[in-house]
Amino acid sequence: MRVRLMGINSNTKRLANGRIVTYWYAWKGGPRLDGVPGSLEFIASYNADAARKVMPATGVLLSILQGYQASTDFTDRADRTRSDYVRQIKLIEREFGDFPLAALADRRTRGLSMEWRDRLAAKPRRQADYAWQVLARVLSWAKGRGLIVANPCERGGRLYGGTRADKIWTTDDETAFLAVAPAHLHLPLILALWTGQREGDLLRLG
Repeated sequence: MRVRLMGINSNTKRLANGRIVTYWYAWKGGPRLDGVPGSLEFIASYNADAARKVMPATGVLLSILQGYQASTDFTDRADRTRSDYVRQIKLIEREFGDFPLAALADRRTRGLSMEWRDRLAAKPRRQADYAWQVLARVLSWAKGRGLIVANPCERGGRLYGGTRADKIWTTDDETAFLAVAPAHLHLPLILALWTGQREGDLLRLG
């Protein structure tokens, strides 16, 4: 029976003695396989490497990022919100994916994460704040479930100093709206003002 193994990569080289050999790898950039293609040793080597590749991360921040994206805290959010979060999570993975969870309780970790945010601030500061906000949210989720003992991003403040004071509803604005708006619009307004959720997230509550 012929077995088709997916993703195998090969590399042919000429040795110092002039002999040409071909090395086989489980995937591009992956571990080198034992045996020759088609042999039982080759197939067993491939299966072992493939199993290690799909094995979920443990003990590092990547495991928390993956767990959060599988949770209802993430999946219940609006499509646009999830898409925005994923972009930020990819930034976090590149920087901290292999960061040990045990080190989150180290006081120096807060400084490291703030240095990362400062580097991101070379781009728009609001985006750096957003990445920090998502990291803080993921860590808060993990801490609430007992997966970590500390969230070094709690109360981190913001880099962006812009103001949206002209867009903030005052108590007078709220009172005026409730006085004239239909009753079915009262609760959506109160939820929006007091939770700060996006429109899509509020609509899903209905």
